[in-house]
Amino acid sequence: MNLPQQVAKHFREVYLGDNWTDVNLKDSLAGVDWELATTQIYSCNTIATLLFHMNYYVSRVLPVFKGQPFDAHDNNAFDHPPVKNQEDWDNLQKKVFADAEAFASEVEKLPESKFGEIFVSEKYGNYYRNIQGIVEHNHYHLGQIVLLKKIIGQLE
Repeated sequence: MNLPQQVAKHFREVYLGDNWTDVNLKDSLAGVDWELATTQIYSCNTIATLLFHMNYYVSRVLPVFKGQPFDAHDNNAFDHPPVKNQEDWDNLQKKVFADAEAFASEVEKLPESKFGEIFVSEKYGNYYRNIQGIVEHNHYHLGQIVLLKKIIGQLE
């Protein structure tokens, strides 16, 4: 398996499983309805907000793979449309998983040499750093989702 395939596999495992942590987004969101996803606990972000945030960078890097400009701003990374019902929640999840698969597919298409190239600007480092950074970032927030789900379950 070459580097692009391995990195894409690692990325997919965050979403679908079979990774070292034995935790994945698909299983972790099972049984989470829109009300649970939007439950505010303490001063933490909601599960819905974290899911949107996880996808924010995926959805902003994806166009770069297709030759489009990078348009991401950290101050917008948590600003999502309101989740007011189950349909909104289902649509958010569908978008997240569709974007994830599109992202992984684009990573697989990259020539291995691309991973060492500068990503958009030197301040961002290379492609490998950015792609692997998204994997790490999403694992981090996946952990938060798992904890929030457990805490909210204990409070009910």
